[in-house]
Amino acid sequence: MVSSEYLDRILDKLSGTYDIYRPYRIGSLEVAAYGYFFSLNEKYVAVRKAQLWAVRTYEHILFIETQQCTAETIAEARRLMVEHMEPRLVRKGEKYPEKDHMVSDLTVVILSEKSPQEETVRQIRSFRYSRSYLFTVRGHAEGHIICADLEQDRIISSKISKQMLSLYSKNFDANKVLRQKEDVV
Repeated sequence: MVSSEYLDRILDKLSGTYDIYRPYRIGSLEVAAYGYFFSLNEKYVAVRKAQLWAVRTYEHILFIETQQCTAETIAEARRLMVEHMEPRLVRKGEKYPEKDHMVSDLTVVILSEKSPQEETVRQIRSFRYSRSYLFTVRGHAEGHIICADLEQDRIISSKISKQMLSLYSKNFDANKVLRQKEDVV
């Protein structure tokens, strides 16, 4: 499967709940796509002005296409999170995120045409990035790395990203079913 085909499939799935921007420029880098999700949960008594609490959650996903995911690709993903995604997308240039911010997931999805080397796979699996604001009173941000190995039809992710595996793996399952149908015909 080529990266553009995989990207089209995953963005089609996300488009129902995410705002999608294709292509997207962040800093000096242009990425294949950016997905943005926002959720507001609140509890109030009788009228909205009598709000008891509110919680805002966000997810920001950048999709990067590359020939092969390497250690440099992982370093670039971390740099994007630290220098661009967290300050611009989470804090919006301020010292802290807005009131009622609970969590922002910063996800970088790397679409790799060739399989990454085993050392790179270990780096992806051990990847960690988190930042809390005012001892979590203003919430926190968590970094996620997901690598779609398009050569072997597999997903490699950081440990904290395991709950996202099924969404990204389903594109490969659909591809295998299509290939099996073609083999039968």
